[in-house]
Amino acid sequence: MSVKTPQKGPRPPIVAIVGHIDHGKSTLLDYVRTSNVVSGEAGGITQHLSAYEAVHTNATGEHKITFLDTPGHEAFRAMRSRGLEVADVAILVVSSEEGAKPQTLEALKLIEETKIPYIVAFTKIDKPGANVEKAKMSMLEKGVYLEGLGGNVPYVAVSGKSGEGIPELLDLILLAGELEEISTDPSAPGSGVVIEAHVDNKRGNTATLIVQDGTLKSGEYIVSGEATAPVRIMENFLGKAIKEASAGSPVGIVGFSVLPKVGAAWHTVEKKKDAEAEALLNRPIKQNIAPAQKAELAEGEVEPLHIILPLVIKTDVAGTAEAVEHELRKLPQDSRLEVRIVSRGVGPISENDVKLAGSGTPSGIVVGFNVKVEGVARELAERQGVSLGVFDIIYKLTEWLGEELAKRQPREKTEEQSGLARVLKVFSTAKGKVILGGKVEEGALTQGEEVKIMRRDLELGRGVITSLQAQKKDVKSVEPGSEFGAQIKTSAEPAHGDTLLAVKVVYK
Repeated sequence: MSVKTPQKGPRPPIVAIVGHIDHGKSTLLDYVRTSNVVSGEAGGITQHLSAYEAVHTNATGEHKITFLDTPGHEAFRAMRSRGLEVADVAILVVSSEEGAKPQTLEALKLIEETKIPYIVAFTKIDKPGANVEKAKMSMLEKGVYLEGLGGNVPYVAVSGKSGEGIPELLDLILLAGELEEISTDPSAPGSGVVIEAHVDNKRGNTATLIVQDGTLKSGEYIVSGEATAPVRIMENFLGKAIKEASAGSPVGIVGFSVLPKVGAAWHTVEKKKDAEAEALLNRPIKQNIAPAQKAELAEGEVEPLHIILPLVIKTDVAGTAEAVEHELRKLPQDSRLEVRIVSRGVGPISENDVKLAGSGTPSGIVVGFNVKVEGVARELAERQGVSLGVFDIIYKLTEWLGEELAKRQPREKTEEQSGLARVLKVFSTAKGKVILGGKVEEGALTQGEEVKIMRRDLELGRGVITSLQAQKKDVKSVEPGSEFGAQIKTSAEPAHGDTLLAVKVVYK
């Protein structure tokens, strides 16, 4: 009996495009696939991990290449990392106007961590301020040794507007793929990685997958963790229905039982019952964790002020929530205010989301990114005092969230000294009242103020000034250097030489 051996063949390379924000990643990809992404992205920045196929024709024929466009904003670090983990080759985009920038170096670090080959693309060479040589030197200063400059990192200067240099870039990508010996067995079951997931209002749980090996065919069943999906509605990157997808292709799959985890592996099985049985085994076991025991306070100890603020995050796709959490971690932290994420999901903001945020004291926050708000949810938010904000640009979301948290910072009760006086003589102490004479040395004493009665460093007690006299006249306050007579409501018994400290309670 003969055993069928895998028939390995070349697979189209999967390429991740990374780099600093606004260095021309999307414009470059735009030219490659002859469509327009930039104008459709809020704020002109890519805020999703998107996958597209392109065909490059050179002297050896037609070649498919799959591109992953990753956001440049530093909030989307997890998306960039995920894109690089899936990719075979990376393109590090560097503006020939600006050279290496912070996210350039962060992207380079991620590339080095994934250990995949990369090509440096110097973009915007058609701009008046372009200086490729200066940009190359900026990379050299950061320890990136390009070909011809003491290293072996390939590079090419390109224009995403005119297309200059892009054929050479695509040739370099194909060459890198050949050197990596990227291959697949088309007869093997399809497998790969989930790169994005979201809830479609009309079609339900939907995910974008990359086929890394084998062939994904209609009629099969996908398993990814505890999520399953029949391969009935399968679309290519253009949104067109397809019956099968070969290795290297990005596909959209509709009909997952639950949203698969972004970054999780997936594979196919032939039968629905096999998919469900495997998903059941992958389901996490819920553990009953005993609540932490509250520490007992020592006698006289005051429990520290601590406010828990509920936060609900709703985004259009699962991966974007990571960026929102990243931005939240960047905001100033206060030990007295704990921001607790009580729910994180995809889809429109619902009535239940507002109820969750409104369950605490004070009422919490619901923040949405690229989502809509149901009418009943908006009305409930107004009634319950829940702050609700929806944004399509990440840095605007960050600014708003920072302002909302600042409003909720707990005010701490403190005492400030407003005056100091020395007791010169005590005239009487009876029935909780003391009549004494003294002299103001600092600040002022005011009728109605609270005073601490001090004997050296020991507090004898506290009292309230019920009346004041200066030069035998009733007054409301006494200034520094003035002698006075005062009646104080207190149970303490002050004596000559004691100190009166006037204090005011303030909230900061």
